[in-house]
Amino acid sequence: MALNVYSWLTRSIVRVLESTSVIPAYTCSRRTASVGQTCLSDIRVIRYDGSSLRNFTSSSQLSIDVSYEQLKKLLLSDSSVVIDVREPWELREYGNIPGSINVPCKSVHGLILMPSQSQNIVFTCLAGVRSKKALETAVSLGYTKVQHYPGGWQEWAEHQLIKTKE
Repeated sequence: MALNVYSWLTRSIVRVLESTSVIPAYTCSRRTASVGQTCLSDIRVIRYDGSSLRNFTSSSQLSIDVSYEQLKKLLLSDSSVVIDVREPWELREYGNIPGSINVPCKSVHGLILMPSQSQNIVFTCLAGVRSKKALETAVSLGYTKVQHYPGGWQEWAEHQLIKTKE
């Protein structure tokens, strides 16, 4: 009986970890645990379903997607760091969101270029695809206050063009 339960639990954990929508975010942090030992009570699983990010051990819930109006407010309040993950040549060719900093998507895994893990980070790109990948990468690196602007530079430029015409 115990062997069957253990076998079922092992298969379930493997299926969860193989799923592309689940990101293991934390492993053992206790001083009493030996190196390489996993503390199951400390493991948090972050489930990303495209519309919400839920951390089952945290009470703080951030909406992942940021609208144009929300992004404008965040930029004015200086409460968040807006990171544009496009390549530098794209910024030169198309422009950038004022107040954003450029950290190309390939560099997001390099912690030296990233802000503190306690800061709220909003990722943006041209159309929202790379910013979503950057968000997933940041979550896997331990960042908890991360969001992305799915409209990207294209939506930002459209709103700015409409304002200019008015």
